[in-house]
Amino acid sequence: MTIANAYPVTQTIRTIGILGGGQLGMMLAQAAMPLGYQCVFLEDSADCPASLYGRVFSSEQLDAFIEAADVFTLEFENTPTATVQQLANLSKSGSKQGMFPPTIALDIAQDRLKEKQMFNSLDIATVPFVSVSSEAELQQACNDLGLPIVLKTSRGGYDGKGQFVIRQDSDIKAAWQELKDAVTGKGTLTQTPAPLIAEGFIHFSRELSIIAARGQNGEVRCYDLVENHHHQGILAKTQAPAIGTSHLFKQATDAITNVMNHLGYVGVMALELFVTKDARGNDTLIANEIAPRVHNSGHWSIEGAVTSQFENHIRAVVNLPLGDTDNVYPAIMINVLGQYPDISEVLNIDGVHYHSYHKAERDDRKIAHITLMPNDVADLEPALAKLVAVLPNKVGLDKKVMPINHPATAEDSLTTAKVKADAENRESLANDDNEQQNFESTNSKVEKAKK
Repeated sequence: MTIANAYPVTQTIRTIGILGGGQLGMMLAQAAMPLGYQCVFLEDSADCPASLYGRVFSSEQLDAFIEAADVFTLEFENTPTATVQQLANLSKSGSKQGMFPPTIALDIAQDRLKEKQMFNSLDIATVPFVSVSSEAELQQACNDLGLPIVLKTSRGGYDGKGQFVIRQDSDIKAAWQELKDAVTGKGTLTQTPAPLIAEGFIHFSRELSIIAARGQNGEVRCYDLVENHHHQGILAKTQAPAIGTSHLFKQATDAITNVMNHLGYVGVMALELFVTKDARGNDTLIANEIAPRVHNSGHWSIEGAVTSQFENHIRAVVNLPLGDTDNVYPAIMINVLGQYPDISEVLNIDGVHYHSYHKAERDDRKIAHITLMPNDVADLEPALAKLVAVLPNKVGLDKKVMPINHPATAEDSLTTAKVKADAENRESLANDDNEQQNFESTNSKVEKAKK
């Protein structure tokens, strides 16, 4: 029970309402508690991870959830925009302190076509893409982009659903038949009518992401670029910072800053990026997608940064000054999928930080993450090998654990691209693992697609 004088008189926000109660909501609540804030959650699973840290309201208890909180945020970008707008309207009326991030950020993130159009409007490069609303337009897209391409629903879709890889002309009709209902909103993946999106392929060598926080005063603070490795479409490993990317840092920070300012964003955002070559053969970045929330590739920041992504998100939501985003020590984050390891074996490895999500075991479900931060950076690779050895699900890291202090070779990246293409670029949006896309094209295709 909270006593009457538990908060300073000047503190008008006491309770943060979070839409969603998964592990991201749980870790947001963990970050809020030392700052003096409580959290409540809107979540239909009463025993969700966040239930350990605050009261959980079902969707049928929306009014009670609203009453219990002073300000609102979210942990999942597929939250209905109508609910987010309802909460935003409360702040406009003065009855609540705000809803962050803004509705427009979700509207963009929930629509792949709008998202890529936004990137291009801000001069942020993407893969070549074309809107498709008919079989004839699909045929034209294949002609313009060149095969192979990936045809996707622009809204909805997860774990590889809502996608079709078109490798040859004979695939076009089958792809259209499989996904055409999404255009009219009759499909099972989305009830919102929206065109499909055809995306071209380009070579890329590495998958990176950058996370940034933006305060209510417009201040933006960026974390280091990190390198991500995926296993069957799910994030397996993040290395922070990404080795050999200092020459790309400004391009990445400019891109995410421009997006946040454009959206009037408040809170933490992730931007997923691919490293490719420009016309002169120099490294450059292309944007894949944004995640308008705290992100799996930033979990390392709990121990590895001066201020974690979770604390900075809370700071932004309650209008406190943002914290230092500097990396305090190189780190590797590994996701634990499906089955828990023996915690004694894990903690026997020096430099390990273990985070359980208190979830039941289930195939490919994210149930924990582990961050490696040994005292000597030279011990990172040996520690990783020891950790992989004791994981029940080795998330593909046992097949080839590349030296963490060397970038992937072009040959390795193209092999990875082939494997991912064969897996039809599976994605896991519900678990904050966003689309993994592999592309193979030229700059001329980009210009052709724009026309």
